[in-house]
Amino acid sequence: MEITSTYPTPSPGLKGLLDRITGVGATPAELLLQFVPPLIAMVAAPVYALTLPIEWTTWQLGLIAIFGFDLVGGILTNATSTAKAWYHRKGQGWQQHLAFVSFHLVHILLVALFFRGGDWGFFLSASIYLLAASVTILRSSLYLQRPVALGLYILALLGDCYLFPSIPGLEWFLPLFFLKILVSHLLQETPYR
Repeated sequence: MEITSTYPTPSPGLKGLLDRITGVGATPAELLLQFVPPLIAMVAAPVYALTLPIEWTTWQLGLIAIFGFDLVGGILTNATSTAKAWYHRKGQGWQQHLAFVSFHLVHILLVALFFRGGDWGFFLSASIYLLAASVTILRSSLYLQRPVALGLYILALLGDCYLFPSIPGLEWFLPLFFLKILVSHLLQETPYR
């Protein structure tokens, strides 16, 4: 086992886009983990939703599929050594990580609008918590980042359980969302190969 300390340049074209998402030089095993479970989640999430006695719109089922793919894929991708090396390479500071986190506020907005009937309290609470927790993790000493992130993730789970009524068919959204961002993406780890 070795520690990866070099960060190759992404390939040109579509391969380069894949490199920027999965990490440059992802192994076949990493790619398998990054794409097979998310594809399964993309199918399973709306299929599960359809088993419930709810009148889903096509938009809602499409979003459920996208969320399933993105969240499962994001958790697994951001946990790989290759993605860790790429997303935490030299030049990637707190600004780049907060930009990544801020982009994901769109997820919370879509849930508030399409699944919670325009619940602005949910949107503001989840968004403010996400940003505050992310800043706290990024400002923590490296040796404390993991326990801080896990503690903040526990609070997110408790908030999801006790502050907001669950959305049938989308109960998994906030737990997976916060796992992706707070625990999988933000933690800087040694990228073993």
